[in-house]
Amino acid sequence: MGRKVHPYGFRLGIVKPWRARWYAEGDRYGELLQEDLAVRDLIRERVGHAGISEIIIERFPRRLNLTLHTAKPGIIIGRKGASVNALRDELRRLTDKSVRVDVSEIKQPDIDAAIIGQSIASQLERRISHKRAMKRAAFRAMRSGAEGIKIVCSGRLSGSEMARRDEVILGRVPRQTLRADIDFQITEALTTYGRIGVKVWVYKGEVLPGEEKLGATDEDFAS
Repeated sequence: MGRKVHPYGFRLGIVKPWRARWYAEGDRYGELLQEDLAVRDLIRERVGHAGISEIIIERFPRRLNLTLHTAKPGIIIGRKGASVNALRDELRRLTDKSVRVDVSEIKQPDIDAAIIGQSIASQLERRISHKRAMKRAAFRAMRSGAEGIKIVCSGRLSGSEMARRDEVILGRVPRQTLRADIDFQITEALTTYGRIGVKVWVYKGEVLPGEEKLGATDEDFAS
């Protein structure tokens, strides 16, 4: 077996922050973990088409703070906030807690691994050539300031009888360097030939000591 580790979990607490910021013990931990998964599934089901990259969950007594990082904030917010209010009401019924939803716009979607993966998967579902989609996304990321990018597609590419694997690499992607800021995402495209997996690594440079933002601060909990 290969010795593989998730690039985000590999750097968690070193240069990457936690995406769920709360603490619990015993059975309570399992309950809150399942609730987190249900919250994420509901958000992606309702507004997944808005290009959501990351969902940050913070818990307080009887309150849930959610931050949605998206490339299309207008779709989530809706006209006069109607869509985000409806989403907040659904989350309140699901969790039985007060819910606050903040929407944060991604300034550079071309170097966000989740957005790139969703874009390639969408093109594959529309029967666009995987080579063309991968190369176009890679060149766009490099033009937008990425220092390196690696894209891997695997499955019945172009409707082939046997599953195969194809990749595109531009620049450098030091996956074993802990201080390297590497964004990673796995996405699936549902095609008529079956599922095609899309993996994206984006290298954005090194994070030097003192530049890390590893989670909530005391000021965040005091607010």
